[in-house]
Amino acid sequence: MDSNKGTPSRIFALSPIEAKEEIDEKLERSYTFLQSLISGVSEKEAHDALNAAVCKGAQVHDDICCGFLYGILIDPTNAARYYRDMTFIARDGLQHFINTLSLLILEKYPKLLDSCRSQLIWLIKELIKNSVPGVDNLCQSLLRQIAGGDVSPKNVWLTEAMLDIFIENSAWLAALPVLIATAVYTYLRLIVDHGSLPFLSLRQREVDFCISMLREKFTECIMIGRDLIRLLQNVARITEFDKLWRDLLFNPTSLSPTFTGVQQLLTQRTSRRFLQCRLTPDMERKITFLTSQVKFGNQKRYQEWFQRQYLSTPESQSLRCDLIRFICGVIHPSNELLCSDIIPRWAVIGWLLTTCTSNVAASNAKLALFYDWLFFSPDRDNIMNIEPAILVMYHSMRPHPAITATLLDFLCRIMSNFCKSLAAQVKQGIYTSLRQILEKRVLASLSPLFDNPKLDKELRTMIREQFAEFCSPVEGKVEETVPMPPGAMILDGNHNSVMNCESEAQFSEDEDDIPLGKLRSKDIKFQPIREPSKAEQMDISEHLNQLNGEIRKKILDLQKEKNSEVQCEIVEGLLQDILREEDFDQDTATSLGTCLAQILNSEFTRKLFPQELDDESIEESLGTPLFVIFRNLCQTPEEDPSRQAQLMLLWELGQHQPRLGYRLLYFLRASGSANSGNTSGYTSYRDYARSHNALSTCLLHDLKLCQEDDVRLFCYLVPEIYTQFPNVAIGNADILNLIVSCIDALQLQDLVCHILQGNMVMFRKDSFISILNASLEWETFEQFCLWQLIAAHNIPVDYVLPILPKLEFQAHAEALTSILLLLKQERPSMELLKHILCRDVKSNDLFVVSILKYWTQEHEVQLSELVGSLFTKSGSAAKRKRQPLAGKNQGPAPEQTLAHLDQLRQHCKQTSFFGQGAIQAALSQVQATSSEAQKTKYSDLFALADDAEDIKAPPSTPPKSSSSRGEGGKTSNAASSSQKAAASRGKAVLVDSDSSTESSEDEEAAKPKPPRKKKKTALVTSDSD
Repeated sequence: MDSNKGTPSRIFALSPIEAKEEIDEKLERSYTFLQSLISGVSEKEAHDALNAAVCKGAQVHDDICCGFLYGILIDPTNAARYYRDMTFIARDGLQHFINTLSLLILEKYPKLLDSCRSQLIWLIKELIKNSVPGVDNLCQSLLRQIAGGDVSPKNVWLTEAMLDIFIENSAWLAALPVLIATAVYTYLRLIVDHGSLPFLSLRQREVDFCISMLREKFTECIMIGRDLIRLLQNVARITEFDKLWRDLLFNPTSLSPTFTGVQQLLTQRTSRRFLQCRLTPDMERKITFLTSQVKFGNQKRYQEWFQRQYLSTPESQSLRCDLIRFICGVIHPSNELLCSDIIPRWAVIGWLLTTCTSNVAASNAKLALFYDWLFFSPDRDNIMNIEPAILVMYHSMRPHPAITATLLDFLCRIMSNFCKSLAAQVKQGIYTSLRQILEKRVLASLSPLFDNPKLDKELRTMIREQFAEFCSPVEGKVEETVPMPPGAMILDGNHNSVMNCESEAQFSEDEDDIPLGKLRSKDIKFQPIREPSKAEQMDISEHLNQLNGEIRKKILDLQKEKNSEVQCEIVEGLLQDILREEDFDQDTATSLGTCLAQILNSEFTRKLFPQELDDESIEESLGTPLFVIFRNLCQTPEEDPSRQAQLMLLWELGQHQPRLGYRLLYFLRASGSANSGNTSGYTSYRDYARSHNALSTCLLHDLKLCQEDDVRLFCYLVPEIYTQFPNVAIGNADILNLIVSCIDALQLQDLVCHILQGNMVMFRKDSFISILNASLEWETFEQFCLWQLIAAHNIPVDYVLPILPKLEFQAHAEALTSILLLLKQERPSMELLKHILCRDVKSNDLFVVSILKYWTQEHEVQLSELVGSLFTKSGSAAKRKRQPLAGKNQGPAPEQTLAHLDQLRQHCKQTSFFGQGAIQAALSQVQATSSEAQKTKYSDLFALADDAEDIKAPPSTPPKSSSSRGEGGKTSNAASSSQKAAASRGKAVLVDSDSSTESSEDEEAAKPKPPRKKKKTALVTSDSD
């Protein structure tokens, strides 16, 4: 230790009480020896001395290589020279150098100084340039040092540095299949951690890298096995991965000629190498020690240390899945260890599950636990992979029945919900797992678990339906019920966790039996430990010392006071002192804001929105010190100079408490700041937001946090957001997606009521199509909610039409179904017909034929005249040249219209529509001008016109005139009755006046029915054209 104080380490960051590392001393001695050979001499003399030295023996050779390594790490100026000289004198292909460097990375990387880390990355790049054997193993070791769930600057730096190496050396990487698979597995996992705003650029680079590797090197990536699918599921909503998923499911050979589909990957066990690579070597040592050295009952202090070290931040919750997969797939204790008193694996996993603070992470953790069950095969998989899950459920029946119930519920539901097309295979895999558990005597019987009388009747019924083979013949008596405690977690049909933000509930540590009775299984979930806010553990003594006078005194009083009313009075006085303070500068605001963030921390963790929404409960929710600050700001005129000081304080407070923004929005909404058209209150939020960032960015961020914390509060704010911030909110697809991704049927109903009452407008014409385009990537229920909101606005169908050509019948079923129902309420018009018939004709696309067939039943005559008019307008090329319609929809080509009519003919059993005079005339006209190929292709369609000609009456003028008059009368009556029918439906749909005018003009043009001989004259004109 004395020597350490005298000569501190030049490569490791050591505390004053730590002695120098052995490897540190060895490298330093080697560097000293190296300097004795090369310092103070010319370059040629140095080379001669080095060559003479390495010839003396292997030990000297190794010492010189270690000296060069040390020099490269501590001396960036001469690093290039050291590397060059080392390559000249090395006699073993740099193997000793590589081995020493590998030891340094695996064992000592966390202690390396930042400067040495930068040099290490530089060195790796140089080794890659020279294609030194073994450098790929160094890259794999460095990838292991990138910790999952860690967004600290050093970890992000290493993530970016390794990504740069792989992108810059793509040709080198392409020849290393194992490194490709490891890199893809690593960055697929890291993408989940980089979803927040500061890391969006990094995440996009990670996405691009993974997509590039998966598409170009998919054969190499297949070696990952089933966990590749698990990681791809976590990023499936990202646009690039959504497209990849479509290929995985529907076009697997586009990725690799030998790839047959996702089942091929799911049946392939993931190698230990990949499960191990997502834990840093230090984490692996700690978990291995816990499961091999610590006695059951003594584990608490080790677990608490591990929790503080690696699982204490919100981002770190995603690490639990990696830990569970590692424990299940890598840590396989011997029989001797299984029989000892060492803590078993299932207990460690139970601890990871019950201490989870994230809803999403808890749901993913269960999937990680059961993942090897889904496609388990005794020939390929190991019983040790599935043993922890069954034992967690079995041993939790008495102390923690909720854990057992929620895991059983998950197991039942995942059989049919994991993958619809592979439901039978998943069921077979789970059944095989259970049979192996019984066969290997992991449990002697599953009856105590599946017939547990504490389970509610609904869950027991589901278990009997799904696992009848493993249940006992006689069902036990169901015990009396107890109510589910408020604030419980619920598990939805997709196995996603949703918090019912009423109160915080925790698992009982009591060993007493707690009968669950009719406790609903879907209302059971791991209770989360509340995530600590950023200010929770902050030491404010230094900031307190920077405050003076009355401000410091009031902060100390506020810190000691526990009564909320007295706290409000103190804060009120504090604000008055701030307003009187002449030199209230940024430094003072920073210190004061930091102190308030710590003292008022409970304001940001407590439940804000009252359960019963009335004036009294809302007033009570606003009776805390934080809202005193808000109230003072809102009551201060904009021109008042003191307003700037309050905004500075609020900005500093928001730096430490990011949930301040949506609490300010709640105050403005709840206190009625916008009543009677008064928007000055919301000016306070605008000023606060602009001090952080752009208004749109800040508002979206605040709404995201609100939605994650309390969906009810979020829905309460939504109408006011659209009213007070129309330029930001209306037409904003991100905000709209936030809404539809979290609301339920009741909340959707509330929004529709607000819209119908005229309290809220969510769409405008100029951004409507962009919203529809964005919504095509949303979940089915989210799109359903969107179209319900569109229907509530009475959006004219004309706004929707431009998106029609790009919608695919199979891929965009939600949008096409909704548009189809909108069109069903409309009468056919020329504008509608042009957009509809512009869709490509596909045999499996029934959109156009469905709406046309419906219109033939409701508006047959009008539709026939519009189709005939469409053929007439498109039949004259000369007319199109004389009267160009720049910027307007030109309508479909004649052949495209023919194709749609031919498809309608194939689906239409009755042919009265094709017997209409307008259709007959149009088909005859088109037939006369068609090519031979077209006549052959549409011969069956044209035959309808020929058949009609054959059965016509003899060509005498009076009957034709009479017939024409009769048809005209029929048209008028039909149009009249159609209008009455549309009016009786009572739906107020906005219709564009242009389409109505054009439709009426078409009807007017169609009324005088020409005799047959004039129709033939028209055909001659058409021929000349």
